[in-house]
Amino acid sequence: MKIKAVIFDLDGTLLNTLSDLYLSVNYMLKKFGFPLRSEREVRSFLGSGVKVLVNKSLPPSSDAFKEECLSVFKEYYDKHKSDHTAPYDGIISMLEELHARGFLTAIVSNKYDGAVKRLKEDYFGSLVDFAVGEGQGIRIKPAPDGVEKALEALGVKKEESLYAGDSEVDYLTAKNADMNFVAVSWGFRDRAELVETGAETIIDKPDELFAAIDAVEAKSRGLR
Repeated sequence: MKIKAVIFDLDGTLLNTLSDLYLSVNYMLKKFGFPLRSEREVRSFLGSGVKVLVNKSLPPSSDAFKEECLSVFKEYYDKHKSDHTAPYDGIISMLEELHARGFLTAIVSNKYDGAVKRLKEDYFGSLVDFAVGEGQGIRIKPAPDGVEKALEALGVKKEESLYAGDSEVDYLTAKNADMNFVAVSWGFRDRAELVETGAETIIDKPDELFAAIDAVEAKSRGLR
C-alpha cells in the first residue's frame, strides 16, 4: 500500500513550544500565588492538552481555582504563544519535500482548536493541508477523533497514511486509529521513553521520515 498522507502531532513534533508553555504556566501560577514549576516539570506534563497541563501544574489545594486558572493560562498563552516558539531544525525542509513529492499533510493536536489553526497558518501555511485541535465533537488524544477527522478531510484511508508524534499519547492515538506510527525523538520524550512506550519506528531527524515511509510501504508489500 502506497503512503499518501502523513499526519503530525504539533507540540514537540513540528513546533518547539516548550518555552512559551512553560512561561505561560508560571505566569498563571504566580498570579494565583502558587509555587512555580521547572521547565523539566512542565515538559513532563505535556501531551494531553492544556486542561491536563494546567491541572498537573497546580498544587493539590487548588481545586476551587482550576477553571479560573485555565482561563488565565489560555488568555496569556494566546498573546504569547509565538514569543519563543519555532519549528524544529529540518521541519520546514521536510514539509517542503513532502509537498514536492505529492504527500498530503495534516496536524492533529490536543491544543485547543483555535490555537492549532493559528499556529498552522503562522508557521506552515500551505505546507500543511489541514489542522485540527480539541473542540466540539473532537475528544483529545489518544481518542482517534482528530485523526479520523483529518483522514476524512484529506480524503485518504488509514492504510494510506501514517501518524508521527513524540509521546506515549501519540503512540496510543495511532494504535486507537489502527494506523502506522513513527515516533520522533527530538520532542518532549527521549528515545528511551519512546522505546518503553512501545514505539517500534523511531526517527532522530526530520529527514529520516522518508526512509520510515519507505519501510512502511515495503512492509505492506511483504518485503520486510
